[in-house]
Amino acid sequence: MAVVGLTGGIGSGKSTVARMFGARGVHWVDADDVAREVVEPGTPALKKIAEHFGEDILHPDGGLDRAALRQVVFDAPEERAWLEGLLHPVIREELVRQLRPVDYALPYVLLVSPLLLETDQHQLVDKVVVVDVPVDVQIERTMARDDNLRDQVQRIIDAQIPRDKRLQKADEVVDNNRPVSEVEHRVDELHKQFLVAFDR
Repeated sequence: MAVVGLTGGIGSGKSTVARMFGARGVHWVDADDVAREVVEPGTPALKKIAEHFGEDILHPDGGLDRAALRQVVFDAPEERAWLEGLLHPVIREELVRQLRPVDYALPYVLLVSPLLLETDQHQLVDKVVVVDVPVDVQIERTMARDDNLRDQVQRIIDAQIPRDKRLQKADEVVDNNRPVSEVEHRVDELHKQFLVAFDR
């Protein structure tokens, strides 16, 4: 079965576009959801994280305190590298598992990932679709959605692959700075195109 990778910078509207594909019957897996699942209480990955960074990284209920962890790794490249070395293989394995739905009729599935092009996840996909909006739109949307400060959002954007490089790696682009009806139309076009392209 073919895998289409759907990516875009923070605040670009990947999930909105993924839901549009989902409404057309496409099975999709969100790498962000999987990244949360692999560190739920009781998982081996969470145990290793707590052993490495200390119990302060956990909430009283035993769940991962993401904000605290983000704080620790954001300013320490070697700690971030350790964390990525632990999590990326675990996430990848779980993604591969979830990308194989049973009793599924369509010839392709969708992998939604903000870090598709920054990690080896791009090796899992046959085509790359980039959801694109201008950087100022990314900033405004993310500030409104997550209640983040502008410089915080800018730091996240700076840590992601630059917009022009992302677009260079795209097989297809969805301009999500247009009216919803036009975005729906574009998703429809791509869906039909993939049905034909991947029909085995």
